[in-house]
Amino acid sequence: MRLRISRETTFTYDPPASGVIQVLRLTPGNHDGQYVADWNVDLSVDTKLDMQHDAFGNVTHVFTHVPNGGPLESLTVQVSGLVETQDTGGVLKGTAERFPPGFFLRSTPLTEASAEMLELARELQAETGGDTLRLLHALMLQIGARMTLTIDPASIGTTAIEAFEARHGVYQDFAHVFTACARAVRIPARYVSGHLFRPNGAAGPNSGHAWTEAYVPDLGWVGFDPVGGSCTTDAHARVAIGLDYLGAAPVRGTRYGGGNETTSVAVTVAQAGRHNNQ
Repeated sequence: MRLRISRETTFTYDPPASGVIQVLRLTPGNHDGQYVADWNVDLSVDTKLDMQHDAFGNVTHVFTHVPNGGPLESLTVQVSGLVETQDTGGVLKGTAERFPPGFFLRSTPLTEASAEMLELARELQAETGGDTLRLLHALMLQIGARMTLTIDPASIGTTAIEAFEARHGVYQDFAHVFTACARAVRIPARYVSGHLFRPNGAAGPNSGHAWTEAYVPDLGWVGFDPVGGSCTTDAHARVAIGLDYLGAAPVRGTRYGGGNETTSVAVTVAQAGRHNNQ
C-alpha cells in the first residue's frame, strides 16, 4: 500500500516564548514491510535541524530557537511524505535492534500493571495454555472489549492503571495497557507510535496512532493494535518505538519564558490520491 502522510503540529505561546528546544520523532524508518520513498520536515522558523538516532534507533531531528532569535509567538512543524507498506501479518523483520528483547520487560510509571490487570493477564495465560501468541491475541481482544476509545486528547501523564480503571482512553492508553499486561506475565513489549490509514472514509481522532509490539518466540516482534482488534497490517505506518509514550513521543521539548502553550495537531493519511483524515 502506498500511503501519503501529512502531519502538522502548531504550538502557540501567550505571551511569546524567548526560547524553544524540540526533539522530533516524526520520520519513519525502513524495514522489510515498510519503505520510505519520500519524506520532508519543515519548520515555520529559520533554524538548523540536527538529524540523529536516539537510543532505540528512532530517527530524530533536534532544533533550538535561542532567545537572540526574538520572541516566538507560534511554531509549526510540518512533516509529509510517501511510505510504501506491505502486510506481513504483524511480524516485524529487518529492523536494527539496539537492545535484546528482555530490555522491554522494564516497567515505567506509565506502564505499571494493577492487581486487576495482572489477574486478567494470568487468567488469559492459563486459558491459552501458556502459548505466547494465543495469549497476546486474547489480551488484545479483551482490552478492546473492556475499553472505549475516546477522541479527546488525553494527558501524556495518564497511566495504564488509570486508563484501565476508567475503561476508556486514546490510542496511547490502549497501547500502555497492552504493554503493561504483557510485561506483567514476562512477555517483552514496547510502545509504537505511527499512523493508520482508514479506508472507506472512516473517521478517527485527528492525531497520530499508537500500538504495541510484543516479542513472540520463533517469530520475533509482532505488532498488536488493541483498538482495531488485529495485528498490524499495511495500513499501519511505523514511526518510533519506546518503553512508553515518552520514549516515542512525536514532539517533545521545552521552552523558556512565555506563558500558556496551546498545541494543535492535524494528520492526514491518504492512499493513491484518496484523502482520509486520521
